[in-house]
Order: sequence, then structure tokens, then C-alpha cells
Amino acid sequence: MASATDSRYGQKESSDQNFDYMFKILIIGNSSVGKTSFLFRYADDSFTPAFVSTVGIDFKVKTIYRNDKRIKLQIWDTAGQERYRTITTAYYRGAMGFILMYDITNEESFNAVQDWSTQIKTYSWDNAQVLLVGNKCDMEDERVVSSERGRQLADHLGKRQGQH
Repeated sequence: MASATDSRYGQKESSDQNFDYMFKILIIGNSSVGKTSFLFRYADDSFTPAFVSTVGIDFKVKTIYRNDKRIKLQIWDTAGQERYRTITTAYYRGAMGFILMYDITNEESFNAVQDWSTQIKTYSWDNAQVLLVGNKCDMEDERVVSSERGRQLADHLGKRQGQH
């Protein structure tokens, strides 16, 4: 629903008073980088070690509080497989932020970050914020992508960087 106070731009949504602001955030990256596990850990504080591939797209809602404001986050979990790209890129429009994720134990997922970044630039709002996340830090002994390389890529792409 678009209005003069469209929630895509972080403005107050007058039709729903259960929150002050709503933000749409997409988690993107190659298949098996841990997007779904990351989302479940953040939204539900749960973790399942079994791999379950996302088909198409799914989302969870998390409400947070900042500066006495109730903020509703719609966090979308996208399928990383190539065959779902047409479906998932349609969801880029209206997203205020992206969590661009790679697996620190998988060089291929790190190398694909540039392509994902290009998709964000192509299909999303110009002012969308992007956070580059190196995931699976609990598997440090299998790390193939150093923290420094992650920081350098984030700097090169003009993104913020973190590891989880």
C-alpha cells in the first residue's frame, strides 16, 4: 500500500498504529550461506543445524524499540539458487535495506558478492542501505575468507561489514 507516508521510506504508516515505523529488509546471497539460519536466530532466537533450502522467498517480522519508537522489521529470506533470481529480484523494490551474506568457509560465496551487489544496484531503491555479513563464524577452523578480505570488499563496495 503506497501513500504520502509510505512505509518503504521509513515514515509513519497511518493505517496501522501497532508500530511507528516499518522497514523491509532482504537477506541475499548464494545458496547455503546461512541466510535462513541467520533470520531464525535473529527473529526467533532459534537454530536448527539441518540445511533446509528456501524455495522462492519467505519472511519473518521482528519488532524492535529505538528512541521510544516501535519499529516493525519485515525481514525477507530469499532463495540463493539461480533458478529463483527472477522471483526474488522482484522483491528488491521497496526494500530499505539488504543484508548481503557470504559464508566465511566458502570462497565461491565470497566471490559472488560483487554480482549480488550489482543486482541490488539494478533492482532496488537508490538509497537502500547494505550490510555485508560474513556468516558461519562458529566454523572458524574452516575459514577460507579472512576478516580482512571481508573488510576490504566492504570498503571497495562502499558497504558496512560484520561477521556473525
